[in-house]
Amino acid sequence: MSNSKRKIVNDPVFGFVNIPDGLIFRLINHPYVQRLNRIKQLGLAFYVYPGAVHTRFHHSLGAMHLMSEAVNQLRTNGHQITDEEEESAMACILLHDTGHGPFSHVLENALVSGVSHEDISLLLMNRINAEENGLLDTAIAIFRDEYPKRFLHQLVSGQLDVDRLDYLRRDSFFTGVTEGNIGSARIIKMLNLKDDRLVVEAKGIYSIENFLMARRLMYWQVYLHKTAVAAEKMLISAMSRAKFLAAQGVKLEACPALLYFLYKEVDKTRFLTETEAIDNYAAMDDNDIWCALKTWTQSPDRVLALLAYGLVNRRLFKIEYFSEPVSQKIIDEKKASLSKRYNISADEAAFLVSSDEISTNMYSEADDSIDILYRDGTTKDISVASDMLNIQLLSKKIGKYYLCYLRDSVFEKA
Repeated sequence: MSNSKRKIVNDPVFGFVNIPDGLIFRLINHPYVQRLNRIKQLGLAFYVYPGAVHTRFHHSLGAMHLMSEAVNQLRTNGHQITDEEEESAMACILLHDTGHGPFSHVLENALVSGVSHEDISLLLMNRINAEENGLLDTAIAIFRDEYPKRFLHQLVSGQLDVDRLDYLRRDSFFTGVTEGNIGSARIIKMLNLKDDRLVVEAKGIYSIENFLMARRLMYWQVYLHKTAVAAEKMLISAMSRAKFLAAQGVKLEACPALLYFLYKEVDKTRFLTETEAIDNYAAMDDNDIWCALKTWTQSPDRVLALLAYGLVNRRLFKIEYFSEPVSQKIIDEKKASLSKRYNISADEAAFLVSSDEISTNMYSEADDSIDILYRDGTTKDISVASDMLNIQLLSKKIGKYYLCYLRDSVFEKA
């Protein structure tokens, strides 16, 4: 791609990012990609970190830039990657998040069922591919891990993919949580290949250790911050209440695309067979949810109004963590208290209480190992090569049980 004309954008994280003319430039200007400008990367985390208002579009451009850097580094190390493969890998990572719904991960299972954002991204990629007369065939093969050079898929989706290398740096930058500021440039400089798999040269081991620790810190400080979790559960409850009312035939005010998902049960089969489903999904972004929530603050339904008012005015669910699953007795007591306070039924109060488990593990050898390459050509998994990391701790599933519920005093309107 070195001979193609390029445009330049100024990225706050990586500086000047080159945008090649041709397919990549057309993809960036496609409505499915431009829609990502209207979807926040970190969902509702701005309630905790006011600077966290960057978008999926920012992230996709950054990941595309890192893909180009990684490909060029592998070429420097003597590996053959054609211009068409580079363009396809860049296109793949540029489109990998097009399947995200409003507020990214928050509503992934609230509006549709049995369909992941990866499934939807693939549907949208296939649509664009038809428009581009098959120019995305290789990109789709890379996305599906069906391309012979398997390391290209690892760069899109793996333990050291450019997706993670971008979002950790970017999310750290916009939240101000400096612990997530990984050395992405150093990691890319250390990338190599062994037996068609990505490996990291031994002198980069400390950068990998920092990367894994940064992920752990960012998950608990940002992605699973208790206030962000409480806000997310509140938004899910609001959508659940709206869908419940829609199923009862109650007329709701919202944009046509959102109304489609409120009044229909949309599953994977519907997505695959009804163009109307994907059309409406691709028409939705964060703005449609905010517009609905602002309207619902005046809803005659007490429960929906409480939830919408709380989200619009940052009167969020209170959240408590527990070391073991929350007992049904505690949940029932909280429902009874809210039922009495707001003069609603126990069934209605159930929408004002949420209890479950949040968990994560930062490293799994079974998932996709990070292999360290030594000068003699041998490799070791980072769990063996590192003398600093507690891999047992990083690979251990860490879970927290929570109870979210409507606060008792902050929703009274003047």
